[in-house]
Amino acid sequence: MSAQPKTAVTGCLAPIDKDGLNKLIEAGKANPDVIKTLKCHTVAEGRFRHLNFIRSLPPYIVDEPPGLLGDDTAPNPSEAVLSALGSCLAVGIHANAVARGITVYKLEIELEGDLNITAVWGTGDLSETKPVGFTDIRAKVTFEADRPREELDALVAHAKKWSPVANTMTRPVNLEVALK
Repeated sequence: MSAQPKTAVTGCLAPIDKDGLNKLIEAGKANPDVIKTLKCHTVAEGRFRHLNFIRSLPPYIVDEPPGLLGDDTAPNPSEAVLSALGSCLAVGIHANAVARGITVYKLEIELEGDLNITAVWGTGDLSETKPVGFTDIRAKVTFEADRPREELDALVAHAKKWSPVANTMTRPVNLEVALK
């Protein structure tokens, strides 16, 4: 019995508009100095639940689990960071695959990160061996496409190198937090 070829019905990802992708690439090359300012308005709803308003989308909710005194209605802020990284990597992998003419059948990323929660809100162990924030993040990519493993490995490495979220997590960023 021969293996069934993969089709859109069995798992081929919905395609990205290649013409639109090429226009974005050309616009970036034509005007490489453009900086886009992204905005989010966060409103505390009560306890540790927050509504995050981005563009004209419905609010993106962030909460804490019961172990951190939240209502467990949404991802906590650190989980939201992992989801942002996973989504950014997936966008980069998929877009670059399309730009290279690669058909993607399956793309999944499992992320996990090690986080010191004993220092929650500045109250616990804040030693150099237990800094606040993630110390390690691991992303495991499941990527099925119509190319050999070596080419897919190179594409994943390329996406990591050019991911805005991955770069934000791996290099210093100027951060200002002040009362309005």
